[in-house]
Amino acid sequence: MGQIVVIGGGAAGMMAAGAAGQMGARVLLLEKNASLGKKLLITGKGRCNLTNACSIQEVVARFGTGGRFLYSALHSFPPAVTQRFFAERGLDLVVERGQRVFPASGEARDVIRILRTYLETAGVLIKYNATVQEILVHYDGNGDRSLAKVTGVRLENGEEIPADRVILATGGASYPKTGSTGDGYRMAERLGHGIEPIFPALVPLKVREQWVKDASGLNLRNVRASIYGGERLLGSEFGEMLITHFGVSGPIILTLSRLVSPCLRSGEELRLLIDLKPALDEKRLDDRIQRDFVLYQRKTIKNALSDLLPKKLIPVVIDEAGIEPDRAVHQIKREERFRLGMVIKALPLTIVDTLPLAAAIVTAGGVSLDEVDPRTMASRLVGGLFFGGEVLNLAADTGGFNLQAAFATGYVAGIHAASSD
Repeated sequence: MGQIVVIGGGAAGMMAAGAAGQMGARVLLLEKNASLGKKLLITGKGRCNLTNACSIQEVVARFGTGGRFLYSALHSFPPAVTQRFFAERGLDLVVERGQRVFPASGEARDVIRILRTYLETAGVLIKYNATVQEILVHYDGNGDRSLAKVTGVRLENGEEIPADRVILATGGASYPKTGSTGDGYRMAERLGHGIEPIFPALVPLKVREQWVKDASGLNLRNVRASIYGGERLLGSEFGEMLITHFGVSGPIILTLSRLVSPCLRSGEELRLLIDLKPALDEKRLDDRIQRDFVLYQRKTIKNALSDLLPKKLIPVVIDEAGIEPDRAVHQIKREERFRLGMVIKALPLTIVDTLPLAAAIVTAGGVSLDEVDPRTMASRLVGGLFFGGEVLNLAADTGGFNLQAAFATGYVAGIHAASSD
């Protein structure tokens, strides 16, 4: 067998190269940066949420309609195997809220160290500062594109590197400073692969309302955020979120953000409703407000809600409820109190955009899954071409699921690239 070239030194690329090398293949890993795993270094706020301690079915469910594509890869390399892979190589792991798995050290660089050692022991050669411009192919049968076969790659500097297997693991187009600049989409499309439109996933949202500037930096815990398109509920998440100067961010917002870009592109108006007290139904919330009103009956309404709401949100909620902030509590009418409760249960925001793709944690869209064999990650269009990781049309919410998919698809691509004829 000739040489296997892996394009991209991220999670999928390193796993693919190591797996192929362990199979005895001659492997060259091409990385456009001066070091491996630059995007891994910033995942999980620098702690690297490397997988989730859940079942295969739960991982599949997190990827929506594309999740079924992952069944075979996840059976070959499930979350339990990912944990064992790192643990057996000396990395202590911890499982935190939401079954998120992190290195016990809290350092993403320790994950990269384990993967780099894996490459060394597998005999993988690494070429840094090597930007691939094109995957080279040969067309048999008088140029019949249906009989394309990989022959190598051409670098940006014009150098051609021969290969009879190429694994494309360039990542998406988010965080371009880490090297994820969408190169893989262009290379795959040039070879005839369809590219599903890319858009930012796991990304903060911009809103129309200006009060967020005054409330910027406010962290809200144990709230429920729901996104509506008209009267249609698109999605709802419970947990933690952050108010920013441009809108909203934080774990539950990032999870919901996957729903936003496609709707905005179609011109749909989206509302975000925040339930600030999801543990209380309307009746119990009203009882609670009445108790506070009795306790603070001599105060103005703007000074009577400090036990119930964060200070930065008090003027916002009062304004949304249409109540004068300097009104005395004992002057507040029953209807006004009900309006106050309704706003607390559904504080409205209007979503106008997401932050750009460069700010997204994950890119949604990518190489069409219909054109890739899910058992091997091999292209159905080009012989000797394999895929791994985010370059594929796969995107999940936060919790280690995207990295789990990268490791699993990378492993499968490496094994089958090394064992195929």
